[in-house]
Amino acid sequence: MNASDERASHIHTFPGGFMFRKRAVILSSIAAVGALLLTACNGDGNADGSKATAASSAQSAGVGTLSFTSGTAQENNAPANTGDFAFNAKPSIASAEPVIRKWVQLSASKAGGLDPVVINGAGFTLYRFDKDTASPSKSNCTGECATTWPPYIVSKSGRVFVDGVANSAIGFIPRDGGFQVTIGGWPVYLFSKDTKPGDTNGQGVDGTWAGVTPTGQKAVDDTTPKVIGNDGDAMKSSAAQATFYDSADFAEPAEKVTGLGCKPVHYSGSLRVSSDVKIWDGTNCTGKSLVVDGDVRDLSTIGFPTVKSIRFIK
Repeated sequence: MNASDERASHIHTFPGGFMFRKRAVILSSIAAVGALLLTACNGDGNADGSKATAASSAQSAGVGTLSFTSGTAQENNAPANTGDFAFNAKPSIASAEPVIRKWVQLSASKAGGLDPVVINGAGFTLYRFDKDTASPSKSNCTGECATTWPPYIVSKSGRVFVDGVANSAIGFIPRDGGFQVTIGGWPVYLFSKDTKPGDTNGQGVDGTWAGVTPTGQKAVDDTTPKVIGNDGDAMKSSAAQATFYDSADFAEPAEKVTGLGCKPVHYSGSLRVSSDVKIWDGTNCTGKSLVVDGDVRDLSTIGFPTVKSIRFIK
């Protein structure tokens, strides 16, 4: 693929994504082949001291124009019930139809144990998917995946509020009649099981999903509680495995769990492990979680009478 073909296949300008300036930037009209012409406004503000807002002659045509504004949507008086504030933009509202927002917000923040992580204007965590690609930016989450993990899409004539995320990290790929936002080249998504602002239920799901940092990296939960097993030293096996027992004191029947990614668990009375593991009380590695290092005679003593999923920690 030559350079012109690459530009026609996905939206791209400078390496690493669109390059924007501090206050406001205009993406002018898109050519018929889908390429974007980028126009930057370098002023720090208006003459009256208010924040500069993006403006372009292409806006009047209403063709493929995205405006960029420094600060949050609230700081810039975004209308209620629009963009990230719209009712249908809440990730827990399952829909096969994509939500195309009039505006989106990218804020560097903290959610749960993830710090830093990017959240949207309504406070919901944004995620990246290991099966996507960042160079070139490409989403491989479609169909049922996109219902569970709604892609974060802005209208072609919409607005992006930038709050603590470097302009050079932001990019876009065409999707469903709008533009899916990328950070560090990675397409970003919401998670349908996040029901309130600050939830991070998508972190670690299937071993392929993670909150996205302001540079596009995987957010890491460094604050997850960690306990030492209450049966002394952990087993010293070179192969990562965990064995769950149906009741306390390692009583049969037992269930052995191995392999990468998030694994379902059916028994949860006691636990033997060969390496650090993370357990959840919900399916698909969601809900309350705990890192365990060592055998546990009775999981209820560490607050986990029921374990429904597990993932080995590399």
